[in-house]
Amino acid sequence: HTNYDWEFRVIDAPDTVNAFCLPGGKVAFYTGILPICQNEAGVAVVMGHEVAHALARHGAERISQSLVLNLGIAAISAAASKDPETREEIAAALGVGTALTIALPFSRKQESEADYIGLMLMAKAGYDPREAPKFWKRMEAASNGEQPPEFLSTHPSHERRIEDLEDAMPEAMEYYHEATGKGGEYQGLTTK
Repeated sequence: HTNYDWEFRVIDAPDTVNAFCLPGGKVAFYTGILPICQNEAGVAVVMGHEVAHALARHGAERISQSLVLNLGIAAISAAASKDPETREEIAAALGVGTALTIALPFSRKQESEADYIGLMLMAKAGYDPREAPKFWKRMEAASNGEQPPEFLSTHPSHERRIEDLEDAMPEAMEYYHEATGKGGEYQGLTTK
């Protein structure tokens, strides 16, 4: 994006397996994710995903969405009761319901969109997109199954991510072949 002053940072925190992107193109990842990346293409998976969040303006969407939700909750609770205690109870109940029905699925949608865009970016940059499903399999193994059920998570399940990446792989492979001059058709992920 031409309006972004892109900044990339690596944070020395070997016990933290994470990366993030702030609005405006500020991208960082923790050194704890490097063993899961395993190679340069694995780093491209993470960086492509985070850059995709910025390009898709997900940070700005989340800020706008949060503001609208909070204003809506305040208006409903104020209109529903003049008793402060009742208003607080209504606001709390609406807040939980809103998070489960609106905010979290939208976050999963953003994560899935960032996975897709990131896959295309890495392929166009000449990194083998077949590394992306492998990365998420390693991430799943590293999490030791400690992932909340998908309906309570802001991220898609590892299985869903891998399936979605596999579905997008033929398109990504076309970009990869264009970027690298390598021919051939994608035959599907093989695991050993």
